[in-house]
Amino acid sequence: MNRNKMAMALCIALVVSGLCTALLARQIASKKRGIEAAHQFVAMAHPIEAGTVIKPEDLKMMEWPANVPLPGGFTKTADVAGRTVLDAIPQDTPVLNQYLAAKGSGVGLSAKIPDGMRAISLKSDSVVGVSGFVFPGSHVDVLVTYRNMNSPDMVTATVLQNVQVLAAGVKLVADPTGAPADAPEVTLLLSPEDAEKAVLASSQGSIHFVLRNGSDSTTATSAPVQLSSLGGVATNVAPASVTKVKGGPIHRSVPVVRSVSIETVMGDKSGN
Repeated sequence: MNRNKMAMALCIALVVSGLCTALLARQIASKKRGIEAAHQFVAMAHPIEAGTVIKPEDLKMMEWPANVPLPGGFTKTADVAGRTVLDAIPQDTPVLNQYLAAKGSGVGLSAKIPDGMRAISLKSDSVVGVSGFVFPGSHVDVLVTYRNMNSPDMVTATVLQNVQVLAAGVKLVADPTGAPADAPEVTLLLSPEDAEKAVLASSQGSIHFVLRNGSDSTTATSAPVQLSSLGGVATNVAPASVTKVKGGPIHRSVPVVRSVSIETVMGDKSGN
């Protein structure tokens, strides 16, 4: 009886051991097939900054699992070398088409301008309340302060809203530490129509930029603000008018001239 139990236990152990061995062998074979089936994609050999033209030595090939899609990836370094980087790419990152400027688009700032758009630099008297914190990639509203031809009041109006900043001064990328940097000029990405508005506004008065949250796409509908609408600002007082009494003459004050009598005495004679 004991021998039968021992034989049965041994058989069960052999079956379980065989199943575990088969399962482990299948997993190893699956991993091996996955490695063999991995694709080679172009990646960065070292970090690269935005606006840089990629050279062949900046690239390398890296394995990518065949069952994981990589839209926009490249399998040949020749398809990547010579193109301009739009945004910084870290080391060991696959290079995707959306990271690069279109072929023939040039280098530097021009490579960051999409088709149908324009870049224009505007000089601002001040960045309202956020001096030095307008970075490439920020979104701003453009305001102009000018004198209205039909009124002596100064007027401030919002000309453009939610405009993307391409460059602050000559910098195409923001400081990675977020340190502020004053820039006398800001380059904006605009449509041709908005570019015309910006040029016209800059010729009429002082330009100001107001920083906004990049995720805020709301459009304000506030009216232009006049100087007289500010509280505590004195307005010009018109001179008092002369009131004429209806049906009566206008009375004017005439100064009174007093007569003077002079008497002349000559000896025993006198006369006026």
